[in-house]
Amino acid sequence: MLVDSHCHLNYKGIAEQQGEVLERARARGVTAMLNISTRESEWDEVIGLAEIHDDIWASVGIHPHEADAHPDIDAAKLIQRAAHHRVIGIGETGLDYYYDKSDRKQQQESFRSHIYAARQTGLPIIIHTRDAEEDTAGILSEEMEQGAFKGVIHCFTASADFGRKALDLGLYISLSGIVTFKNAADLQQVAKWVPKDRLLVETDAPFLAPVPHRGKTGEPGFVADTAAFIAQLRGEDTEELQDITARNFYNLFDKAVC
Repeated sequence: MLVDSHCHLNYKGIAEQQGEVLERARARGVTAMLNISTRESEWDEVIGLAEIHDDIWASVGIHPHEADAHPDIDAAKLIQRAAHHRVIGIGETGLDYYYDKSDRKQQQESFRSHIYAARQTGLPIIIHTRDAEEDTAGILSEEMEQGAFKGVIHCFTASADFGRKALDLGLYISLSGIVTFKNAADLQQVAKWVPKDRLLVETDAPFLAPVPHRGKTGEPGFVADTAAFIAQLRGEDTEELQDITARNFYNLFDKAVC
């Protein structure tokens, strides 16, 4: 098994050739993909694609960049849409202080609403964090004290210290094609020690194509290259790492059917 735990199949670059992209992914052994939403206007399309493909699942959420544009999206709306049988995760959500495209307070409020929805539904929360480690860790710790919830730090690029905090909270860590980049030495060190039972792989397609595809439009099929690179880093068999990360995906996103 091989799972792309985070991709955007409705985004420009993939949407125009969606059928071909999906076939190429399946040809490379990808057995499941989680199609992530980032704004309310995407929810119907993301869910609709999952309804017609057994190997595609959906999430509902508001990206931190979109927090200002969605002040009306609260936990109740997320919970309502998450009831759909093909929706298996809440997000992506989180904090992004690198671009600051939305007010930081609004990002934090949106993030907490998503966490509440994850707690109430039992679905995992899909977390984006960039240049916001302290606040992200603080909110996660505070919210976990209010009641446990599951989740994953997607496209992990944070510090080793933040990674350990996330693991201590019971969260998973997902690695993208960034780990294959030449300038990702610190991330490669993190990839070596993430516990085997807490590791996921993703593409974040159409972004972040891994080596040897860097510079191209990312595709779910490229998750095979990222998995092979991580396996080599860790001194593990590639097929075994693919199977383990796939099992981890289904353990975390347990509403999905393997």
